[in-house]
Amino acid sequence: MAQLVYLQSLMKNVFVLICLVFGLSSCSKFSKIQKENDLDKKYASALDYYNEGDCLKSSILFEEMIPLVRGTSKSEPVYYYHAKSTYCDKDYILGSYYFKNFVKTFPNSEFAEECSYLGAYCLYLESPNYSLDQGDTKTAIAEMQLHLERFPNTNKKDTLNSIIKELREKLEVKEYEHAKQYYRTRRYKSAVIALENAMKTYPDSRFREDMLFLIVESNYELAINSIEAKKEERLLDTVESYHKFVDSYGESSRLNEAERWYGNALAELERIREKK
Repeated sequence: MAQLVYLQSLMKNVFVLICLVFGLSSCSKFSKIQKENDLDKKYASALDYYNEGDCLKSSILFEEMIPLVRGTSKSEPVYYYHAKSTYCDKDYILGSYYFKNFVKTFPNSEFAEECSYLGAYCLYLESPNYSLDQGDTKTAIAEMQLHLERFPNTNKKDTLNSIIKELREKLEVKEYEHAKQYYRTRRYKSAVIALENAMKTYPDSRFREDMLFLIVESNYELAINSIEAKKEERLLDTVESYHKFVDSYGESSRLNEAERWYGNALAELERIREKK
């Protein structure tokens, strides 16, 4: 996070440098405001930029004021609008950081609930596609749950619960596809473990039928490709997983295929036991 803050400051400095080099009229005006020693005037200008939607200039000015207003009555609104300007500028990672910092610094502020929500919402906006690392998704869920605990009477309760559901479904897809990848690459032992873990984590998963079916097939493929010493145990796993599938989805369109593996497993078990 410290590196992100540094990069953001660097980008802002680049913006200021462009203004100095090219002497653009709007930049010239902005440069004069930056040099303004009257904090009331600088604050008013920063707020004007924010209200006009010029969020980068607004955030630069508010950031410059932060060390100058610490311990004063302006500290709280400057911190607040600095976070809001960053969010307005669509820098959601840093926005989340600044909103969280606001709540930590001003826990009793009238803006604390809003900032707590927006800090979590920024992480939601940064949540990537399910195929990528889901660290931000998990953090977003945790922050939203924390917000609900802090502010149980929040008017954002339905929105937050809806978002949490959406993010959990993304994690569910991630785990399901991760497990399925083992199956696709014929790593059947790992597939069975991953699929069973996914069902424990998401017992009501919309992928449950497919996962139970893939466990039957994976157990069967693992068994018939095993050394003789392990084959019987793994065939018994196939039989057990078949019964679990049938008990849950006896009307499945894939039942015939599962029955074929079950029948083959029983025949192979009989052959093994006759040899003993």
